[in-house]
Amino acid sequence: MLQRTFKTLLIALVFLSASTLSSRVALAVDYLSFATEDETNSMEVFRKASPAVVYVTNRAYRRSMFSLNVQEIPRGSGTGFVWDTSGLIVTNFHVIEGAHRLTVTLQDQSEHDAQVIGIAPEKDLAVLRIENPPEDLATLPLGDSSELEVGRKVLAIGNPFGLDTTLTTGVVSALGREIDAASNRKIRGVIQTDAAINPGNSGGPLLNSLGQLIGVNTAIYSPSGASAGIGFAIPVNTVKSVVPQLIAFGRIQSPVIGVELASDAWIRRFRIPGVPVVRVYPGMPAERAGLRGAYRNRQGGINLGDIIVAIDGQRVRTNDDFKSILEKTKPGQEIALTVVRDKQEREVRMPVVESQ
Repeated sequence: MLQRTFKTLLIALVFLSASTLSSRVALAVDYLSFATEDETNSMEVFRKASPAVVYVTNRAYRRSMFSLNVQEIPRGSGTGFVWDTSGLIVTNFHVIEGAHRLTVTLQDQSEHDAQVIGIAPEKDLAVLRIENPPEDLATLPLGDSSELEVGRKVLAIGNPFGLDTTLTTGVVSALGREIDAASNRKIRGVIQTDAAINPGNSGGPLLNSLGQLIGVNTAIYSPSGASAGIGFAIPVNTVKSVVPQLIAFGRIQSPVIGVELASDAWIRRFRIPGVPVVRVYPGMPAERAGLRGAYRNRQGGINLGDIIVAIDGQRVRTNDDFKSILEKTKPGQEIALTVVRDKQEREVRMPVVESQ
């Protein structure tokens, strides 16, 4: 009987010791260490990149109907990111469009008035400068969007629906897409992603797994206006080309040849197979090359002059085609225009010059 009692007590002690040891082991476990490699990467990218992401508020002034007092009302909000430590902020043009006052809220919740430095509606980009920027502004390293491939991981940081500093992840769904800008121009080479992009994300950074900027989130495709798995971002190589021009000149310095073209609506109405030249400006390359604009005939009617149908072999059907091809050239570079005059096609060569 005594032996049986001793045996039972021994088993109980062993069980109690095992339970105590198990509890101590459980207490010692750091469950955060079980993050997957992909989760660890997302957390690291967010930790380093989020301090450079800002909240942009667009306000307008409105006069009261009854008191005639001027009231400041919010028109909308979006996202931006710090371009450099001098206080320059990059965002979308449509985020700041129509604003009478702009404020930028940094990650430390400090609010700064901002001035517009340059805009590019045709690329949906804008550059702001905040007043009295802190000395420790964080910036984002710039990537190379030409190296992107479908399936690559991407991360978007923004302020959807006013919820600040929100992270979403996804992949590059497609490359080389086209979307419409506010100026009715086409933005080409756009990145398509399934990372959730909602109203308020506009102007925020799209990052790769190295934490590099690869795009600026600009639009969603959704009947409901909320994320449906199709978002678009302006590629960083476009941003790297446009932003320095906005800082230096306030707009994109597109090369020109000195012509005024017929509107796209007129071209569609009369089914013109190209872009008619309406006017040739004196002293410009087009005049020196002998291009002819529209003119009145003896009966008072208007005859078409030259119709531009191609530039350097690339087909031109709209004003956007014409401008997009010229944007890829540099001042002084010679181009070959294929034009139709009196139903005869011919080639005219001329240099492009910097716009004034």
